Amino acid sequence: MARIAIAGAGLAGRLFAWALGQAGHAVQVFEAGPGPAPLFDGQGAAAFTAAGMLSPLAELEKAEQEVARLGWDSLRLWPQIVARLSAPVRLQCEGSLLIAHRPDLAAAQRVLARLGADSAGLERLDAAALRELEPALLHTGLQAWLLAGEGLIHPPQAMAALQAAAHGVQWHWQTPVRELQAGRLLLQNGQALDFDWVIDCRGLGARNAALTSNLRGVRGEVIGLELPAHGLRRPVRLLHPRHRVYLVPRTQNELVLGASEIESEDRSPVSLQSAVELMAAAHSIMPALSEARILRLDRNLRPALPDNKPLARAEPGLIHLNGLYRHGWLLAPALVQQLLVQTALGNLEN
Repeated sequence: MARIAIAGAGLAGRLFAWALGQAGHAVQVFEAGPGPAPLFDGQGAAAFTAAGMLSPLAELEKAEQEVARLGWDSLRLWPQIVARLSAPVRLQCEGSLLIAHRPDLAAAQRVLARLGADSAGLERLDAAALRELEPALLHTGLQAWLLAGEGLIHPPQAMAALQAAAHGVQWHWQTPVRELQAGRLLLQNGQALDFDWVIDCRGLGARNAALTSNLRGVRGEVIGLELPAHGLRRPVRLLHPRHRVYLVPRTQNELVLGASEIESEDRSPVSLQSAVELMAAAHSIMPALSEARILRLDRNLRPALPDNKPLARAEPGLIHLNGLYRHGWLLAPALVQQLLVQTALGNLEN
């Protein structure tokens, strides 16, 4: 049994805590935030704000093949993880949709070329096929493609379930970490604590570490919508010349609407312009949204390195996991598993 400290209680921190606790280690988690639940104030863990899309093929539009490979690894791990949690977590892997209006077909074709238009996981849908898969969507005038095997997860449910299932783990809230060294953790209050291993997954809070001093925040904006029995079954990405808008069914009565990325570290509330543009784009493919009610306008910053690639590194007594950019829910299980196996500390597999 090892004594392990984890700095950061976001998605990666909770996955580590749960897996290491299951493996029988003595685990303590140190988090600057006030508690385990989301506040949706733009300051907490970015994982709570995320829509929870699991889309390795769609991410090839801007990411490299390694991101897709890790994403497929995570899609294999997520069902095993969710099955072992005590609380229910919505996880669905029935594919996702790419949608474009007919006037935007040229822009869509450029995206499809980057994805690999001949990919076995990419299927062109005619109007009848789209109507059968997603009756809630507008069918006339839309071009659609099914990305087989992709899916979604419910982030707040998963975050709560991981924390609740981390039996024996000690959680230290409102306890920011100033610095991590191999086997040692220095708190903001000056206290130094010794462990066998320390794990740094603080996101933007790790800018004081040499490996992650060049982290930047990438703003994401989402709108929570309520529409009883909305009927949407799969995540949808609208291929738009200016925006990458996504619409994700969270429950039978709720949806999440958002945009993929904004190169800004502004944590202020969502602007009127952003909200109007997002909602107009979503309404153009799903007319029933005109009756939806706005539950929440949320924003947060995702940690990213200059090359937008994740940092996953282990050395004796010290592990770093950061820079997951907009791929947190897609990449975290695969990267945590990689580091657990590399250090022989645990395993996410059944």
